[in-house]
Amino acid sequence: MPDMESQDSTVSRAEEIKVLANEAFKAYKFGQAIDLYTQAIELNGQNAFYWANRAFAHTKLEEYGCAIQDASKAIEIDPKYSKGYYRRGAAFLAMGKFKEALRDFQQVKKICPNDPDAIKKLKECEKAVMKLKFEEAIAAPESERRSVADSIDFQSIDVEPHYSGARIEGDTVTLNFVKKMMNDFKNQKCLHKRYAFQIVLQTREMLRALPSLVDINIPDGKHFTVCGDVHGQFYDLLNIFELNGLPSEENPYLFNGDFVDRGSFSVEVILTLFAFKCMCPSAIYLSRGNHESKSMNKIYGFEGEVRSKLSETFVELFAEVFCCLPLAHVINDKVFVVHGGLFSVDGVKLSDIRAIDRFCEPPEEGLMCELLWSDPQPYPGRGPSKRGVGLSFGVDVTEKFLLENNLDLVVRSHEVKDEGYEIEHDGKLITVFSAPNYCDQMGNKGAFMQFEAPELKPNIVTFSAVPHPDVKPMAYANNFLRMFS
Repeated sequence: MPDMESQDSTVSRAEEIKVLANEAFKAYKFGQAIDLYTQAIELNGQNAFYWANRAFAHTKLEEYGCAIQDASKAIEIDPKYSKGYYRRGAAFLAMGKFKEALRDFQQVKKICPNDPDAIKKLKECEKAVMKLKFEEAIAAPESERRSVADSIDFQSIDVEPHYSGARIEGDTVTLNFVKKMMNDFKNQKCLHKRYAFQIVLQTREMLRALPSLVDINIPDGKHFTVCGDVHGQFYDLLNIFELNGLPSEENPYLFNGDFVDRGSFSVEVILTLFAFKCMCPSAIYLSRGNHESKSMNKIYGFEGEVRSKLSETFVELFAEVFCCLPLAHVINDKVFVVHGGLFSVDGVKLSDIRAIDRFCEPPEEGLMCELLWSDPQPYPGRGPSKRGVGLSFGVDVTEKFLLENNLDLVVRSHEVKDEGYEIEHDGKLITVFSAPNYCDQMGNKGAFMQFEAPELKPNIVTFSAVPHPDVKPMAYANNFLRMFS
């Protein structure tokens, strides 16, 4: 009898914790919700609801690998639990794995044949898979693909007399032009396609000429700023420039990937960064992030936004230019800056990164994939990625990489942080994230980092989100994905 009472009390305690977890989830405190669902699972691991809810919280933190694992556990406990398939399908969908998502939504429909929501989701998923198959069928083989950039003659595009926006005179992008363009963007005006083509094509030429690993030299007494993910939050980008000055030869920046997607002002962000690159190549450096890729842009809004604000040709052009972005930077031979993180194997040298042929869509494994997707973990060694792509790496991996390459510090981005940054791995690794109140709901601060030569001690500046026009994040995203967000 006491055992039964003790079991009842454990189950009852698990339910109390689940209620707290649900409240944390509703308050957008997804990390806290995951911790609480974990406590509930530890008390009662046979409750499929807890696993499915933790899967949903992982999805909100873009930890899709963990979400799939948790949802699969919920299904294992109760094969007739529709939420398990639903959560796993949503996570597969967020990773662009439409065929796997379709199988799960077919199961949801089988379990709930008359549920209008399940029917709607299944139809949308079927449409997405059909579209994917069609695109695969009509795609030209890689060897036959021609560059869209080579077919664009921006100089033949007329600028209408009534156009009152920013203009580039001749071939030179000036500071006055960039300021006028940013001000137009701030007031939700568009840049003429002629000038947008000019900026993107000019940037492409510059990026193509760079190595996959770029060396940056900061003279003694000079400073350098590193920013993390901006994710289409144009008004927060303007705030960074307010706080820290515009990019220039004397005030150079590195933007460390994920310029686009999720935020609905990605076109404004990318054209602004590219325009500064055209104005003064040494004023701004740009790294590729995992969101500078076709698969992510198709799902998370950039492709739809480009189509809406510019044209279909620009969709192809940006995809080409993103393949030209360098994969990492080294500041004064001491600070390694990369979007994601380190590697699944020991012994990777900077020369190996320089040797990567980056002019392609990111593969699903290997050095290039890991540079864009990996995350640090708090314990030693290596583990599976919580995202389902790349890996997690510990302090020993970081220390060994730094030692073998005679470096002092890894700076990376890729993860939202409450304070806009986090210092890990005994101070040898710093994450910096520059999109405050990410997706208008996370409540996090943004941050950027300043280094001054020769010491290169990181000075971290945090800032809060600023207001923006009433356009929701993901406004241009894949319709199907918006149904789950």
